[in-house]
Amino acid sequence: MSRAYRLILGSALILALVVVSLGAYVRLSDAGLGCPDWPGCYGQLVGVPEQAHEVNAAQSAFPGKPVEAHKAWKEMIHRYAASVLGLCIAALATMAWRQRARRAPWLEVGLLVVVAGQGLLGMLTVTRLLKPVIVTSHLLGGMTTLGLLAVLFLRENRPARLPNAAPGLRMLALAALLTVFVQIALGGWVSSNYAAAICADFPTCQGSWWPVMDTHHAFTLDRELGATASGALLPGAALTAIHWTHRLFAGMVLIVVGSFGLGLLGPGGRRGYGVAVLAALALQIALGIANVLLQWPLLLAVAHNTGAALLLCVTLAATARVFIGRTVPGSMRMAEFPRRFEVVR
Repeated sequence: MSRAYRLILGSALILALVVVSLGAYVRLSDAGLGCPDWPGCYGQLVGVPEQAHEVNAAQSAFPGKPVEAHKAWKEMIHRYAASVLGLCIAALATMAWRQRARRAPWLEVGLLVVVAGQGLLGMLTVTRLLKPVIVTSHLLGGMTTLGLLAVLFLRENRPARLPNAAPGLRMLALAALLTVFVQIALGGWVSSNYAAAICADFPTCQGSWWPVMDTHHAFTLDRELGATASGALLPGAALTAIHWTHRLFAGMVLIVVGSFGLGLLGPGGRRGYGVAVLAALALQIALGIANVLLQWPLLLAVAHNTGAALLLCVTLAATARVFIGRTVPGSMRMAEFPRRFEVVR
């Protein structure tokens, strides 16, 4: 692809990480409903109500919705950044489509579809008043966007091929990638249900290795924020189950992703990727523990979300590196055989 494509792709990848982090900041600073409407804020597409006449007009148009400019600005900055990211991805899809005779553009087109879905989820997040399943889906959509951009970036910057990785390492790579994604989903469920502070001690929760939990209500997806499916107040035991499940699964992440990182340290030329995976894993675990011990300070909580995004990207890059192997000398693809035979004859 052209230099312009590579420049936009690199910018979009960095911006996607920024948007994911901004989304966490908005959510964790309780500014998710800073604007009661979408895509504007109190009817304004640019800026937020700050002047007296703007505040009066906003209160008239949205009665019962107090105007909090500091929260509204957080939400709108996130939306502006996401809009720029969407434009970058649209440009990538357009450029790829124009070059479809040389290479299939379906990855870029698929990415554009994901971003369109993200816009819809962003709207529903506001209109459905932070319903947990929608907020978590929005987070996973952002991580998926980041992951697809990382795949495109890796495709455009393919390193030299290495000897084929052992089948066991390939399976471990896929398991590590799946484990990271599941843990991100569980972390999003903790955040969207505001269950982070329910366990204030470490390594136990509420002084117990197996606290009282309500897994039924905890993982009922179709319900409102802070409520059960029947509309009753969500019990604290459900919040405990949400938090403790995320923390227990972190042990699985440590085992699977740690084993993958250690496997990369062996012979095969992938040592740098192993170091990166282990470093990202150690950082994320350290951030998780620090958040519990320090009672989830805002910037540290946002860093934990950003660390999850980085771990996903590093694991994805390492997985791609494992699956990029060198053909064994003397072998050939079946599709190449007739052409080579004609040359020999």
